[in-house]
Amino acid sequence: MTTISPSPAENLRDTNRRLGSWLETIVAVPGRITIAPECMAALLSELLRAGSDLRSQPMPPKGIDPAWDQELDTYRQNVERLRDLLPSIHSHLLAERARIESQRARVRAASEWVRAARQTL
Repeated sequence: MTTISPSPAENLRDTNRRLGSWLETIVAVPGRITIAPECMAALLSELLRAGSDLRSQPMPPKGIDPAWDQELDTYRQNVERLRDLLPSIHSHLLAERARIESQRARVRAASEWVRAARQTL
């Protein structure tokens, strides 16, 4: 049985579908960026894979393959959209790191209090 591999345009269409979906989850709440670590990892993985695919094959001249041109334009729009979101994502991650550090300090303080309380008993 012969397997037909997808065309570069079909591969890029699949990539665009996944990128679009992840970008929508990032901006699910207007004005507030939320991104799960799994989403960030998947997004990065997808971008690395797509970049590798794009570098590994020659680009057809514009106008030769309209489907390819459309998918490449969509990919460019997705990457530009991500670029525009990066400052907000960065701020979100910094705030999350500060929250985690604050929680860590509270746990550390509680642990020290318990340790001190045990020594006085």
